[in-house]
Amino acid sequence: MPPVNYASSDEFVSLYREHHGWLVQMLRRRLNGNADNAADLAHDTFERVMRSESLAAFAEPRGFLTTVAKRLLIDQSRRRAIEQAYLETLAARSEDVEPGPETHALVVEALDAICRMMEQLPPRVRRVFVLAQVEGLPYQEVAQALGISVQAVQRDMVKAWQQCYAVLYA
Repeated sequence: MPPVNYASSDEFVSLYREHHGWLVQMLRRRLNGNADNAADLAHDTFERVMRSESLAAFAEPRGFLTTVAKRLLIDQSRRRAIEQAYLETLAARSEDVEPGPETHALVVEALDAICRMMEQLPPRVRRVFVLAQVEGLPYQEVAQALGISVQAVQRDMVKAWQQCYAVLYA
């Protein structure tokens, strides 16, 4: 069966008409009254539903829309936290050189991708990766710090790098 084209389907138009206002209001409450951001997130929610081609949106529309919207809120919150940390790091630098808006956007996007990748790693693999790549410890010291073998560190690093490539080239 070919995929459904929700953009032109009567069912999707009906879903949008029946639930858009409700979704905007729900998001507005969660965003402390920010109507513009709520409208943007509602739009993004319906776009995500349309691209998903999932029939679940029609079976339980409010539950499905709420789940998608909550995930988008989490993504937005994480991205803002990353951007704030980046801005604080820039402010703490003693240099007067400030990157342009394009560089700023690219750095925040890269940091967001790294965070998404890190969240998908099992806790020990994440810790191994941070110790080796961020703190610069040799594998032997990582193994000692975590009470595991050097071979386990190597296996965990392979898993972490595989996840990096999967996120980067997905």
